[in-house]
Amino acid sequence: QVQLVESGGGLVQPGGSLTLSCAASGSIFASNAMGWHRQAPGKQRELVAAMISGSNPVYNDSVKGRFTISRGNAKNTAYLQMNALKPEDTGMYYCYIESGYDEYSGQGTQVTVSS
Repeated sequence: QVQLVESGGGLVQPGGSLTLSCAASGSIFASNAMGWHRQAPGKQRELVAAMISGSNPVYNDSVKGRFTISRGNAKNTAYLQMNALKPEDTGMYYCYIESGYDEYSGQGTQVTVSS
């Protein structure tokens, strides 16, 4: 079983910054990708950013230049630095990791961008 724990969400004003953290643990095999999805109310879940083995990080067009995904020093940890936040960035952010042929997600952390 694989567990993921996210943290770092909260309420921030437009233009502000937040850093999300994610730690995955358990039986993780040959992880090829780790990243973040988000889901806004009434919308489908979408990819925000991902680190894929052997490739440069990938980003949703809407966050390019504002968000940066990175690995932590500990194995199977990831961060999402979010700058210049906009109200449309509001949503539940889910960390995910691929383990073999399976994908696991955490419970999510809420990000609200509002004045």
